[in-house]
Amino acid sequence: MQRLQAFKFELRPDGQQERQMRRFAGSCRFVFNKALALQQERHEHGEKKLGYAGLCKRLTEWRHDPETAWLADAPVHPLQQALKDLERAYANFFAQRADFPRFKKKGRSDSFRYPDPKQIKLDQTNSRIFLPKLGWLRYRNSRDVLGTVKNVTVSQSCGKWFVSVQSEREVAQPIPNGGAVGIDLGVARFATLSDGTFHAPLHSFKRHETALRKAQQAMGRKTQFSNNWKKAKGRVQKIHSRIGNARRDYLHKASTTISQNHAMVCIEDLQVRNMSRSAAGNTEKPGRNVRAKSGLNKSILDQGWFEFRRQLDYKLAWNGGWLVAVPPRNTSRTCPCCGHVSADNRQTQARFECVACGFEENADVVGALNVLRAGHARFACEVSGAVMPPAAGTHRGESARVG
Repeated sequence: MQRLQAFKFELRPDGQQERQMRRFAGSCRFVFNKALALQQERHEHGEKKLGYAGLCKRLTEWRHDPETAWLADAPVHPLQQALKDLERAYANFFAQRADFPRFKKKGRSDSFRYPDPKQIKLDQTNSRIFLPKLGWLRYRNSRDVLGTVKNVTVSQSCGKWFVSVQSEREVAQPIPNGGAVGIDLGVARFATLSDGTFHAPLHSFKRHETALRKAQQAMGRKTQFSNNWKKAKGRVQKIHSRIGNARRDYLHKASTTISQNHAMVCIEDLQVRNMSRSAAGNTEKPGRNVRAKSGLNKSILDQGWFEFRRQLDYKLAWNGGWLVAVPPRNTSRTCPCCGHVSADNRQTQARFECVACGFEENADVVGALNVLRAGHARFACEVSGAVMPPAAGTHRGESARVG
């Protein structure tokens, strides 16, 4: 089977290369915003939206226009990829997978992509990579890039530049290890498995919340866009980067452990956006318990449930396993012993006691057991070809075998 995998490294450019990368990222951002403004203008005049080919023709005109001739200094392929990103954003919007495309802002997700592997040279022995109009760049070589290079993305985060090398290689069809397991996601326990084990939450944002608040307060006292304000902003960005890196590291370790030891993973199809929606309300209908709901929302978003599910999805595919998403309704109120459903079964947040048969267990373990049972039922229906209502929000049919 073919496996696509990305390998990310930190770049070590010199001053000239760093200035060039900032210019290239700015050129891609300018092309994206100019094309988006053009599409909106055509829509206001009742004209048809331009496709990718039409936008590429406009890009050629912009590169030869005296006012925007500086676009010719950047490589053309990354500029075309910016147009592809806009086309994909429109497709996601019309498919109701994302909001309407927004204009890009300087300093936020600055990146550009080289799609042609013929223009890329990777010298892993000397820890360097050749990119058009940038030349040879050093990078921190932490592991080997396996397979054939397909494309390269250069991105900036917290004042550092990174290169992501996507490769393709042929691997043998993997045989999954272990059996099936259900997972109940929560705040007090990040992930509780149906076998009784659990992963404690990291709370990476909560650990750095005090330092982040002080850094933001210090930045707020500076004159905006002054040198001291820029230094303070860099300190805030550094804390945010530390929070994100710690969370990603924890999620990768947890998802790798689970995917390598189980052939099928059943997980709740949680709608995180709805669960973390603000309860403030409006002036006519003010919300209730706004402060408590705000703290709960912060704890929910601190867990990274969606990213955890995304990582489980592709890692199980790599190991030949299955990911089954089931509706979360009544998973914590149903008795796994007798099947009685009642809100009285869960009288406390941590304890489950069935009012019908007296079964007692940790509430998160009960939720994981019910998720596992529902996952078995959904998987059996799809294998047999029976019709079963899909879980809301499934993005690529996780209950079917992948890989």
